[in-house]
Amino acid sequence: MTTPTWLTVLTTTDSKEKAHSLAQGVVEARLAACVQISAPVTSVYRWQNAIETTEEWQLLFKTTTERYEELEAHLRAAHDYEIPEIVAIPVVRGSAPYLAWVSAETAPVTSL
Repeated sequence: MTTPTWLTVLTTTDSKEKAHSLAQGVVEARLAACVQISAPVTSVYRWQNAIETTEEWQLLFKTTTERYEELEAHLRAAHDYEIPEIVAIPVVRGSAPYLAWVSAETAPVTSL
């Protein structure tokens, strides 16, 4: 099985402002070509032996496997959750022009 070239990476945060800040920083750093921010979602989870229900904003980062490690490191450093959700989902198929755009937008900038 080959490693997928493209990924959708997701995380959540507890405010619209934090979601926009994470998205802006990642796109500026060329770690994702695009970030989609979903309207508030309700998350139900166990944390420190209690069931929590929280309103969160979900972010979907469009990136490549080559940029994943840097994207994860960036999210860990910029995120204020103790253990942020950072999950990568392989893109098995997609529009060739769109996937080429994702690759181009996430390519590391080389200095001359």
